[in-house]
Amino acid sequence: MAGIHAARGSSRVALISCGEFPQLDEDDRLLIAPLAERGVRAEPVVWDAPGTDWTDYRLAVLRSTWDYAPRRDEFVDWAATVPNLANPADVVRWNTDKRYLDTLSAAGAPTVPTTWVEPGDSTWRPPDHGEYVIKPAVSAGSRDTGRYDLADSDHRRLAAEHVRRLAGAGRLTMVQPYLAAVDTVGETALLYFAGPAGLELSHAIRKGPLLTGPDLGVDGLFRPETIEPRTPSLEEAAIARKVLALLPHGYADRLLYARVDLIPGPDGRPVLVELELTEPSLFLAHGRDAPARLADAIVARLA
Repeated sequence: MAGIHAARGSSRVALISCGEFPQLDEDDRLLIAPLAERGVRAEPVVWDAPGTDWTDYRLAVLRSTWDYAPRRDEFVDWAATVPNLANPADVVRWNTDKRYLDTLSAAGAPTVPTTWVEPGDSTWRPPDHGEYVIKPAVSAGSRDTGRYDLADSDHRRLAAEHVRRLAGAGRLTMVQPYLAAVDTVGETALLYFAGPAGLELSHAIRKGPLLTGPDLGVDGLFRPETIEPRTPSLEEAAIARKVLALLPHGYADRLLYARVDLIPGPDGRPVLVELELTEPSLFLAHGRDAPARLADAIVARLA
């Protein structure tokens, strides 16, 4: 209760979004009422709105900043100027480039195998069989992402064109085997919020498959998703905790939230496909009392 009393009547918190969602995503708006109940005034703020004085806020919480990917350098430079940013700016810099998967894999985390195609590389050729996902290392909302069955000659051609397009635009490209279990089991996202003992599991959801074929572009900032609550298996929870424990530079101790996305690999064991520490959907509507738990984490951070 001490943290709640410390916040009453004295705290403004920025919930940071993008120009397409100036009043926040619908799910993020679920956080405003429980914060108000705890004496915290939460205000939606667009991250690149001119003239914003971030020192007006005791805490600035990154939420739906989903337009950052084409301006990633600008975004991470901006994050470094914001005092009391959650999650912190050095985490943002590290997590907005998916090469973090290599760091975690080297540390012992089970991750989806990834081949990297450097910007400007014109030598990559697709394998002659198998299903693969191609996407840029800096992306959000599954934009510029496609699924290719490389036994199909048209898919092989489109895959090569996709890589050339990204590499030609100076973007690092990821080529990963498609994990077929996403079509049946789905993807499990485990949501963690800061608590007295560190990051604590709040809830989990199941995401259905998103990718149906080659990249043909996305209208808007993200692909529509099929979401439902899920109870993670003991193995999924253990893998997620292992991933968080392997974070470098003491990041885990400074996180307000984290999302760990897992899909069963070919042997049925969960592997990490993404670790979302910057602007993940937190699916607050799908976890009982999840908005209240995140509000408590914010109040504790203020105190």
